[in-house]
Amino acid sequence: MSYTSPPPAPRHAFETLTPDGVMDALASVGLYGDGRLLALSSYENRVYQLHLEDGQVVVAKFYRPQRWSEAQILEEHAFSAELMAAEIPVVGPLLLEGRTLHNFGDFAFSVSPRRGGRAPELDDPDVLEWIGRFLARIHSVGAARPFASRPALDLHSFGTESRDWLLAHDKVPLDVQSAWTRAAQNALDLIANYPALTGARGQKDSEDSAIRQLRLHGDCHPGNILWTPLDVPAAAGPGPHFVDLDDARTGPAVQDLWMLLSGDRQQRSRQLGALVDGYEQFRDFDRRELALIEPLRTLRLIHYSAWLARRWDDPTFPINFPWFGSSDYWQGQVQMLEDQLEAMQEAPLVV
Repeated sequence: MSYTSPPPAPRHAFETLTPDGVMDALASVGLYGDGRLLALSSYENRVYQLHLEDGQVVVAKFYRPQRWSEAQILEEHAFSAELMAAEIPVVGPLLLEGRTLHNFGDFAFSVSPRRGGRAPELDDPDVLEWIGRFLARIHSVGAARPFASRPALDLHSFGTESRDWLLAHDKVPLDVQSAWTRAAQNALDLIANYPALTGARGQKDSEDSAIRQLRLHGDCHPGNILWTPLDVPAAAGPGPHFVDLDDARTGPAVQDLWMLLSGDRQQRSRQLGALVDGYEQFRDFDRRELALIEPLRTLRLIHYSAWLARRWDDPTFPINFPWFGSSDYWQGQVQMLEDQLEAMQEAPLVV
């Protein structure tokens, strides 16, 4: 009896994206590299810095297949274009051959100019105030019209759906599953009391009293803000430059502020005060949204676990997140959810 070897495991889509493929993709839109290519840090997509023959340096983003529809990606690009037209320092895709989104082989991709910078000094109130001013301007543009295709950041999309997917696919080890399920359910039940995160309104709520939902950056953590100091020459000017609107969604304004806070309660209050001081130079900030910070943090915690589990067939994830999936990881998540249950019942930060 002859032995037949098992068929090879299917390759992840990104394993087929070679350096030659990246260069060929750019050549297809008239950009010719000089051979210098650098892979940049990105887990969700694949992002490369390329030097072109004409001396330009660009950044090419190859989108994760089947994550966003073409309409959703184009809405992100249109939002970036609106922000840049308003002279807000957002790094958006270039218009090449009349389009910002291109296809090559199995991939959709875009090309943006390179922008340098360093992480912002978030302990400096002047830096936070500066960032707050630009966030207000981003939100003023974001409030002008809604997204038609992009989803909302809410209890269902980040919380319930993520929880259900993890359990349906047996991603939580049996020895921790009961405790994690209970903690997650308790957290989601508590978040359900916040109409701004459920899409619901009480019987006495009016359009004027509801917390405003608007187009957001969506993932405004320090890594997505490039800071150019005043004393460093830069074509784009000094100050913050916002990158990576890949997670742009609809939600409350405070979503773009809370990820810039760190430290103990006193430190976070001081940081938030500086952000809001800058923000309110251009746009009113609804203080009711402060009560959403810990619910939003909790939703991100649950969503992050589901994000890691859903990407596990991508070879870069086991390499970069070797600790994920163990019983120790999930026990840590139980403790973090229990801590969040307490945090959500504390008085919100005050500014």
